[in-house]
Amino acid sequence: MYRYIRYIVLILAITLCDIGCSYAQSISVQAPSKVPAGDNFRLSYTVNTQDVEDFRAGNIPSGIEVIAGPYTSQQSSYQMVNGHTSSSSSITFTYTLYAVKHGTYKIPGAHVVVNGRKISSRPVTITIVGNAASGKGSQSANNYDDDSGAAMKAAGSRISGNDLFIRVSANKRNVHEQEPVLLTYKVYTLVELTQLEGKMPDLTGFHTQEVQLPQQKSFHVERINGRAYRCVTWSQYVMYPQMTGKLTIPSITFKGIVVQQNRNVDPFEAFFNGGSGYVEVKRDIKAPSLSIMVSPLPKRPVGFSGGVGKFNISAQLNKKSIKAGEPLQLRIVVGGMGNLKLIKQPVVNFPKDFEKYDAKVTDKTKLTANGLEGNMIYDFLAVPQNQGHYTIPATEFTYYDTGSNTYKTIKTKAFNINVDKGDGKSGSVTDYAEKDNDIHPLMEGNSKMHNINEFFFGSAEYCVVLFLPLIVFVVLLILFRKRAMDMADVVKTRGKRANKVATKRLRKAKKLMQASRANEFYDEVLRALWGYVGDKLNMSVEMLSRENISDNLKGSDVDDNTIDKFINAIDECEFERYAPGDVAGNMSRTFESAMSAIMEIENVFKGKSKRKH
Repeated sequence: MYRYIRYIVLILAITLCDIGCSYAQSISVQAPSKVPAGDNFRLSYTVNTQDVEDFRAGNIPSGIEVIAGPYTSQQSSYQMVNGHTSSSSSITFTYTLYAVKHGTYKIPGAHVVVNGRKISSRPVTITIVGNAASGKGSQSANNYDDDSGAAMKAAGSRISGNDLFIRVSANKRNVHEQEPVLLTYKVYTLVELTQLEGKMPDLTGFHTQEVQLPQQKSFHVERINGRAYRCVTWSQYVMYPQMTGKLTIPSITFKGIVVQQNRNVDPFEAFFNGGSGYVEVKRDIKAPSLSIMVSPLPKRPVGFSGGVGKFNISAQLNKKSIKAGEPLQLRIVVGGMGNLKLIKQPVVNFPKDFEKYDAKVTDKTKLTANGLEGNMIYDFLAVPQNQGHYTIPATEFTYYDTGSNTYKTIKTKAFNINVDKGDGKSGSVTDYAEKDNDIHPLMEGNSKMHNINEFFFGSAEYCVVLFLPLIVFVVLLILFRKRAMDMADVVKTRGKRANKVATKRLRKAKKLMQASRANEFYDEVLRALWGYVGDKLNMSVEMLSRENISDNLKGSDVDDNTIDKFINAIDECEFERYAPGDVAGNMSRTFESAMSAIMEIENVFKGKSKRKH
């Protein structure tokens, strides 16, 4: 009985192994379902083993051409789990095909022999959409002439300058300083160009930025001298001239590869036997040079920002009523089109009683074919020191308008601010007049007479004065040591209560959020963030900046991700104040971000404290 059971188990094992092997030995196929006419595409077959024999692909329909292939690539992997080693391998056969004319075509499955067993892949259906470029014997459906070169040239054929060339153009040849110029490189071809490489050199006298074009190049048809060329915009650059006079853009040599057909080889025989009926020819294509005449700007007015283009300016103030010692934020936005990244920062003339900080600059620009467009945002922070009524005058911005070829000055509106008395840290300053008395009054009262033989040297007073500095030094040493110990305790105490103070402020901010009091909510969240990090690092809020927060937190072993989250919480709090849309949603998002940043830093400090103990 036991013997029969062993036979049954053995038969089942062999059967399962056979099923597993047949499942493992399969061919997967990859190909696009839709292809534009005139485009190349790939057809790949992957066998999940490298022990293959006699690979044969299905017959290629007449509407599709074989450009190259098959290329073979092999992959192997090894894995060890609990002391057991497993391995897998595969081989891939890849063909480059060309979509000749529109229609739906079915490529039969490929066949391969693995361990003496023949296995097949599924068939592939490919739809060629659009109008097909003329191929072998096919008529042009895309306005290609018979001499357009759409049909692949024979191997060894001469490639002339009329078959493949690059044109360089500029949208303006006469400009002023800083006025943008769009430089375009376009490729024209009558041959099968499969690869092109070229790099723009460093240009003297220009500030240059490349326009991002699609990685997948799309050809279209342009007629030149009666011939239909396949054309593509290869690259574009926006250039801002920094010098005057005649500036030259040098010629560039591109490295190209052209595919030609070897007519002595049967393409179907090459396809099935792993050969190739095509050859690659390297070709240098020289893009010509170009000259730009740059005129100097007229005499620059006082306060010229360096901006050239078309601009606008606006300003926003977060508060018009504030207490002395509290921060005030003024946002100035310079927008439009032109050399936005090269302009000078606007100058804000705050009242003399305001303590000013460096502006935070945010770049919200994008590069287009028209030049640089968007906004440059400047956030100025100032703290009024005394109570009173103040005016922040209008901020002016002078630029050169390329439309009217004149200088224009635009300005923001002025802001009136009411500063109330602060909490005692800063208040009004009383001026005291100093009295200057040329003649001092005579000393009145009783006078004391001294004996002529009475000397100060050697007296008790002399000894006291002699040893007094030493006594003062010892006393000061003791006092300073005690003060240092007290300060250490203060720092420790301040760091411990940082989280409690921040939590209290966030609770108040939450109530303000629920009451939809947006401005007061953002002020309280900012106080919580700045106050927390000030207590934790034992620094006054006025001394804090994003840079020294980052440096000091790094010195306290706080990781970069946590630091970035805290800085982003401050930025998000300041940004959401002016963000459009759902006000309640903006406040909720800001509250969650601030609370999360504080909790993460608190966890880092707690973990550090536990490691010390």
